[in-house]
Amino acid sequence: MRRLVTACAVLLALVGLAPAASAEPDIKAALQRIPGLTVVSEDPAPAGFRFFKLTYTQPADHRHPEAGTFQQRFTLLHRDFAAPTVAFTSGYNVSGSPNRSEPTQIVDGNQLSMEYRYFTPSRPQPENWAKQLTIWQAAADEHRAVQAFKAIYPGKWLATGGSKGGMTATYFRRFFPEDVDATIPYVAPNDVIDPADVYNRFLSRVGDDPACRDALKAIQRDALKRRAELGAIASADAAQRGLTFSIVGSLDKSLEISVIDSYFAFWQYQTQADCAKVPPPGAPAADVYAWYEQVESLNTYSDQDLAPYIPYYYQAAVQLGSPEAYDGYLRDLLRYPGADQPKTFVPSTIRLPRFDYLAMPDIDFWVKSHGTRLLFVYGSNDPWGAEPFELGFGSRDSYRYYVQGGNHGSKIAQLAPAEAAAATATIRRWAGLAGSSALTARSAPAGFPDFDADLTLSERPRL
Repeated sequence: MRRLVTACAVLLALVGLAPAASAEPDIKAALQRIPGLTVVSEDPAPAGFRFFKLTYTQPADHRHPEAGTFQQRFTLLHRDFAAPTVAFTSGYNVSGSPNRSEPTQIVDGNQLSMEYRYFTPSRPQPENWAKQLTIWQAAADEHRAVQAFKAIYPGKWLATGGSKGGMTATYFRRFFPEDVDATIPYVAPNDVIDPADVYNRFLSRVGDDPACRDALKAIQRDALKRRAELGAIASADAAQRGLTFSIVGSLDKSLEISVIDSYFAFWQYQTQADCAKVPPPGAPAADVYAWYEQVESLNTYSDQDLAPYIPYYYQAAVQLGSPEAYDGYLRDLLRYPGADQPKTFVPSTIRLPRFDYLAMPDIDFWVKSHGTRLLFVYGSNDPWGAEPFELGFGSRDSYRYYVQGGNHGSKIAQLAPAEAAAATATIRRWAGLAGSSALTARSAPAGFPDFDADLTLSERPRL
């Protein structure tokens, strides 16, 4: 290990990022020498690590670099110059905490975390959504950052992310396949256009107990029949919190969409064991409202709750795609049929271009025909896994695993022991590491916060 660290120091000296006389260069000094990178702060980190908040100058439009720049937020969790490095993105805002993704734990490496463009404050000015907010532009952001940081970390690189972050990691690999050695996407949907809508077929038979599905549908119908009663509670809550509903149109419309979404959201974040908590029809309105607060708040689509996630809904409306509403059994109670679609959640001041029907099939074909060293993880009960990435005739050294009964938080540590061991060994092999680093659902690293500690259920977007 000492030889590796010394060799890394020599390389850093050659590229001008560290003094040649230093056997172990200072990471902060190395960061300050990356062109366009600003060290905003160094914050507390667990023993053995250093944690930095950063901004990096990016072109607003990578196809036209002369069109201006913006500052994109990053964080860096540094352990060792010679260790593998994991490029992580949630697909949304960057976390301000020194969290470690599961692959980072498995390889005990460094982690470079990035904020997705257009999630504030990482937004170009002036805005040009149609040209600047595409999956290729976001992949180009990650490409420039990874290439810049390779001057510091010349070892193996992995890319990862969960949900929209898992999609982002896959798209990054498709457009820049040589940037990293492997990609580990978690619970990443692959919304290739499917007229039959695989999501609705999945939701009609999700879980092992039809009684659970029936109970969820029953409380949805009950809520829509009692919308005045529940709406009064939602209105009081909105008034207390200063919530408005100009984007979707009204609190009543927000309530109806939330009720429709609650079936999907239950399976996304809850487990089948939580079926026992579903209130029966006719339960006190306060109890029903409280249950919705845990599953899908009836005020989810307020302007204030939507604002941070408008870039996601925009992309879902123009490139990513989205599930069709699962609401056939509610149609007789709906006032706003068809409202549960991404364009409803994008302000009218933002123009939506025509949907790009080639974007997702292109990614899907690349994974099947050229995908190499990909490892996908899904939960068997997670609706977002209804249309997963498929490995195909050209996929090489690639794998897909399912956590049985798992939801949108599924991880390698939750797989059956043999599968977890195999997946862990594969990732370590890709990172150039020998042996194993067995993780279990109980083995959170000492000193680190929970990975989702700064993102509460009520703050999470649908994806």
